[in-house]
Amino acid sequence: MSSKTAAGEPVHVESEDQFAELTGEGLVLVDYHADWCGPCKMLEPTVEELAAEVDGLTVLKVDVDEFQGLAADAGVRGIPALQFYADGEEAERLVGVQEKDSLLQVIDRLQ
Repeated sequence: MSSKTAAGEPVHVESEDQFAELTGEGLVLVDYHADWCGPCKMLEPTVEELAAEVDGLTVLKVDVDEFQGLAADAGVRGIPALQFYADGEEAERLVGVQEKDSLLQVIDRLQ
């Protein structure tokens, strides 16, 4: 499987190996979410907009029910949780619904 999908679309993580590969380089935003989470659904359009609009940003979506181990390894205790990686290292973590402008400020700082 290719590590990238069509430009502008979030990548729905399908394995721990894929997660490790995709968080290893560049600027990556990981959205930890669940289908039953109302605030996660509120944040989803913002995350999708970032994927479509920000050049050089890879957006990953991790379902915490499906990948409990990834969420636990990342220290995710509440969702929605957003985690930024810069060249394989965690650079920022936010919990709860976030405004797009706030996320763009974080991205600008990390790029």
